[in-house]
Amino acid sequence: MEYRRAKLEGGTYFFTVVTERRQKILCLPKNVALLRDAFRYVIQRHPFIIDAVVILPDHLHCIWTLPENDKDFSTRLRLIKSYFSRKCEILSPVNISASRQNKKQRAVWQHRFWEHLIRNEIDFQNHVEYIHYNPVKHGLVTAPKDWEYSSFHRAVRQGMYDLMWGAGEEIFFDDDIGNE
Repeated sequence: MEYRRAKLEGGTYFFTVVTERRQKILCLPKNVALLRDAFRYVIQRHPFIIDAVVILPDHLHCIWTLPENDKDFSTRLRLIKSYFSRKCEILSPVNISASRQNKKQRAVWQHRFWEHLIRNEIDFQNHVEYIHYNPVKHGLVTAPKDWEYSSFHRAVRQGMYDLMWGAGEEIFFDDDIGNE
């Protein structure tokens, strides 16, 4: 099957990246630090702006804006995933998938990722809210403010949200917002 991705130079994209077999490894403090290092490493070599992000135990969501004249988000994601995979120390050989054992590669990430080209300001805002509300949606906390691995706190400091946004209410999103 051939996957077609919408690629627009200078575009803004929503991504979902999932761990292999939904291993709950991403919110261990050591791995959050490693994932942040991976993002910094790639941003230094292939700049982009992280507009919003949330790291959950088995997946992450983020919105990036690429530089003008650049549409190569796939390389950036590949580099982030490989940086993290090479340096991640918590996986045992039991967690190596059979298809990768011959290559001695650890199965940390699913091969594919979900990507959505942000179409306009409303689409952007809907996806930012989806990202920030996601820990509540998954039952990890009762309010976005209570999840530490999120750009929600930065958005509050910037005046985009009241600290209590999403607390004590259930927020529903259209089916075309996010993907899980």
